[in-house]
Amino acid sequence: MNHIKNWTKRFAMTVLFLLAILVTVQSITGIDIKLFIKEMVQLEAHAAGPEIKAATPPLEDAFDWSKYPKKTVIATGYTAGYESTGKNENHPEYGITYSGVKVKRDLYSTVAADLSVFPIGTILFIPGYGLGVVADKGGAIKGNKVDLYYETVEDVYNKWGKKEIDVYIIEKGNGKLTEAELQALNEDKSMQVFRQQYIGTERK
Repeated sequence: MNHIKNWTKRFAMTVLFLLAILVTVQSITGIDIKLFIKEMVQLEAHAAGPEIKAATPPLEDAFDWSKYPKKTVIATGYTAGYESTGKNENHPEYGITYSGVKVKRDLYSTVAADLSVFPIGTILFIPGYGLGVVADKGGAIKGNKVDLYYETVEDVYNKWGKKEIDVYIIEKGNGKLTEAELQALNEDKSMQVFRQQYIGTERK
């Protein structure tokens, strides 16, 4: 019991001593100690920020994609807008893919393909774009072609355009895709470290 009392007294005296030093320093220097500590913490966090970001490799470098089968395709970009789909925002099926899910640019984005080549639900890794889930088809998407969803026409032209590229087939689809399945993919805890590489930069 006496040991606990002695420890408590020592702790209290140490706290009082530190407070006295802080008050003395503040009165001599005129520095607001609370503000000083807050700024130091912010500087420390800011300095550590680039190191934390640098520790997260881009998705392209984080996995050995070469272990998956690949296929050379012509990849173009599309939007939900009239220029790509012939539908305006007031159309009841605006932004709805052939599979029934809404178009999405995310860690796992919705892409369109020839369903005889890549069935609905097929997961592809597209270098420079990220992970895509086949959710749609298109009249001009025949054979070894894929159409990658972007939120704006500007993004289609500035961030992609048209490329011949090798895509990696991570998982072949079974012809079905639901909103719940797409959401589960995008909320996979093990992949969240990569998510901002796609949704963070796209929306700025």
